[in-house]
Amino acid sequence: MAHISSKGQVPVPGAVVPGSLADRTLRKVRWRIVPLIVLLYLIAYIDRNNIGFAKAELQSDLGFSDAIYGLGAGIFFIGYVLLEVPSQAGMHRFGARRWIARILISWGVMATAMMLVWNETSFYVIRFLLGAAEAGFFPAVLFYFTLWIPTAQRVAVLGLFVMAQPVANAIGAPLSGLLLGMDGIWGLTGWQWMFLIQGLPAVVLGILAPRLLTDRPQDATWLQPDERAWLTTVMDAELASKEAQHGHASLGGLTDRRAWIYGFLNFGMVCGIYGLAFWLPTIVRNLGVTSNSTLGWLVMIPYLVSIPFVYWWSRRADRTGRPALHAAISLGTAAVGLLGAAYLLPVSAALAMIASPSVPSASSPRLPPSSPSPPRSSPAPRPPPASA
Repeated sequence: MAHISSKGQVPVPGAVVPGSLADRTLRKVRWRIVPLIVLLYLIAYIDRNNIGFAKAELQSDLGFSDAIYGLGAGIFFIGYVLLEVPSQAGMHRFGARRWIARILISWGVMATAMMLVWNETSFYVIRFLLGAAEAGFFPAVLFYFTLWIPTAQRVAVLGLFVMAQPVANAIGAPLSGLLLGMDGIWGLTGWQWMFLIQGLPAVVLGILAPRLLTDRPQDATWLQPDERAWLTTVMDAELASKEAQHGHASLGGLTDRRAWIYGFLNFGMVCGIYGLAFWLPTIVRNLGVTSNSTLGWLVMIPYLVSIPFVYWWSRRADRTGRPALHAAISLGTAAVGLLGAAYLLPVSAALAMIASPSVPSASSPRLPPSSPSPPRSSPAPRPPPASA
């Protein structure tokens, strides 16, 4: 319930009572903001991972080797890392709403431009620019949520993003396989159609984003006056509390040992997740699959199987208040799954596919537990740095 302190009209959000002002307000915020942001994040994952399905066609049409493909797929993250900090600076300068729109349009243009690749150099350049264009999107989303959703309710919302990657790959795999089947239509190859059709939604949503998103609660005309006042007061109080506790040392994170530990853990996790995403279509194709549509449906299986586990494991980590233990188990299980898939592949493709769902499941418990219903005197834990 939202309590009003005796010293002022500052609501302290705890367990939200159904039908209360807090419940009514937060429900509107979730339905207005969360579906759109989740959709944008799904598109981001599809646009960065669809390269795995184009690999065979790029090698056939442009003569790329496995080494060229691997470098081009990975160079995306060099652009992403180099532009991450400048992008965050731009977000604070222009606001999350405008900056998210800018990111969407630029990454959509670059994702669509992949259809224009004609040689090795152009492949590297466009993949690098795609990573640079997407840089800052995940931090912008996290920052946007801090403007709208109180800390006690934020973990449940952020938990949806834990499932974004397996869901995006489960959707993108069969879609990519079907689009590759458009080969020859209007003189375009199947991989050109795939990049064109999967890149355009980001551009369209980028144009619409300034109209669909609202900067801050005080600007939300779609909330009732009492709802707008309640949410504005809550979020202003949280901001003031964070500033008092942590200040604004922009480089302070570089001296925080926890930031380096989380970075190391995310590095290992991302290597496994994207290694699977970039190379699984090739592995499945080498098993004798020749139909692109069949390839898409088969690649979907590990991600589809992992979705319910990711959801359940994340909720369990939140409920028990032991995210570190759950993260350790997830990462260990993913490592065993990768090794198992590698050793089982020569024996049985089916057994290798059974082992592979553990890899996307590694991302499930990255978020800390939410605060209990009664407010505690100690400050709430801050979420760890999260990998996009």
